[in-house]
Amino acid sequence: MRQYITRRVLQMIPTIIGISLILFLIFALAPGDAISNNMDPHMSAERKAELRSMYHLDEPKPVQYYYWLKGVVTEGSFGESFYYKKPVSQVMKDFIPNSFLLGAVSLILGVLIAVPIGIVSATKQYSIFDKVFTVFALIGISMPSFFFGLLLIKWIGVDLKILPFSGMVTAGADYTGFKHVVDVMKHMALPLIVLTLGSVAGWMRYTRSSMLEVIRQDYIRTARAKGLSERVVIYKHALRNALIPVVTLLGFSIPGLFSGATLTETIFNWPGIGPVQLAAVNNRDYYLLMGTNMLLALLTLIGNMLADVAYALVDPRIRLK
Repeated sequence: MRQYITRRVLQMIPTIIGISLILFLIFALAPGDAISNNMDPHMSAERKAELRSMYHLDEPKPVQYYYWLKGVVTEGSFGESFYYKKPVSQVMKDFIPNSFLLGAVSLILGVLIAVPIGIVSATKQYSIFDKVFTVFALIGISMPSFFFGLLLIKWIGVDLKILPFSGMVTAGADYTGFKHVVDVMKHMALPLIVLTLGSVAGWMRYTRSSMLEVIRQDYIRTARAKGLSERVVIYKHALRNALIPVVTLLGFSIPGLFSGATLTETIFNWPGIGPVQLAAVNNRDYYLLMGTNMLLALLTLIGNMLADVAYALVDPRIRLK
């Protein structure tokens, strides 16, 4: 196992360098740059040239990539965000934890709710329970998040005034300790409902489909023929194999915890990384986009590796060497 993990980590190095090259090439081909987009129109030509020289924007694209990569390797710096006027790493540090909080709670709730429902739906196929939650899943998958979010704002936030629907904390309040936690939870409730609905719908369908495929296998029929109880057949023999696709999805869900939900965070004015990336696109803040996309690429590779490692834990037939 240790050798396998070491080999995968070493394989990530050329992969992540290749990803950085592709990302830098894409942003280099885009018209304009952050300096020209955020310059004071009354700035002198000499000052404009000085700024472009300071950030190596007057150099050829390969030279610009060299300086960017050198900063990442030697200083751990992804450059300067021209829109936020601070280092990219600081911008990510300010906003990514908020997106992670919302995404992690949504993922945990989605899995805890959806997996048991998916198992029961598969074991009671075509029952009233299965039909009801199948309709629920189709609604959750097909309903746009921004539309559902606006409905919640109208019904719960504006009409009933039960929960706040903007920001992460109450404006002007200076809560600390437990009061601060409660305040954040109240503000998080509505965006969490939006994200969890889609999460539950997707996880439930995956679990149901996987479980249906497994319980039709020959070894499940053999287990039943031996006189084992249905509970033992389902939860000891079938469930472990049915969880393999779920483990795969869990691994690939890791980047989503840090990338933010742009539409949902924008609608509820949640201070996450999603709206920040949207602002970076609109303002050609390419260094910020490079930093966030490189982080997501690295997390995707790590999530893929963790999913492969988890295979061996879920399925004893798999051995990593």
